[in-house]
Amino acid sequence: MMIYSGTVIGLALVGVFGWNLIARGGYESAEYKVVESEGKFEVREYPDLMLAATTTNLDSQGRDGSFMKLFRYISGANENQQKISMTTPVFMDGKDAGSSVQMGFVMPKDVAAQGVPKPTGEQVDVRKRAGGRFAVVRFSGQLNSKSAKESEAKLRAWMNSKGLVADESTQGSGVETAGYDPPFTPGPLRRNEVLIRLKVDK
Repeated sequence: MMIYSGTVIGLALVGVFGWNLIARGGYESAEYKVVESEGKFEVREYPDLMLAATTTNLDSQGRDGSFMKLFRYISGANENQQKISMTTPVFMDGKDAGSSVQMGFVMPKDVAAQGVPKPTGEQVDVRKRAGGRFAVVRFSGQLNSKSAKESEAKLRAWMNSKGLVADESTQGSGVETAGYDPPFTPGPLRRNEVLIRLKVDK
């Protein structure tokens, strides 16, 4: 009985894991180039990205209505009544992970190239996420202020060991979180990231 139960659980986990990879892989993802990689840490180069954004709280996991505001926008609540494909990741940018942050959906490349339509819904705007070089750490589990702060501390320690310097001159916080999975995805299967914009000598 124990062997049977273990087999069933194992098959279920394989099924969920496989489905999760398929679901995640079904979305266009923001492009980047990996400059350096060491385990769960990376240095990446990102191009400029266009985001549809609204204000949220990191710990709300979108349950405060912020996710639905953005979902309505890509479902047609825009000046062109245009349906826009969902992408990954969902970026969140804020000076304090425990307070209000900006949640942003990345616009697909073709939509960004043609011109992002203006939102018609309240509290949604379109903004540019400036490209550049970022230090990144990947982690699983629930994405909340506690896990984000812990991961940020680990990332900063790795940056120090590599002589990497955060860019403090940016208009935003310079620190972002990114989530790649739907809210119902089990914690161990989630892909979350903390990103810190780096100072680059010109």
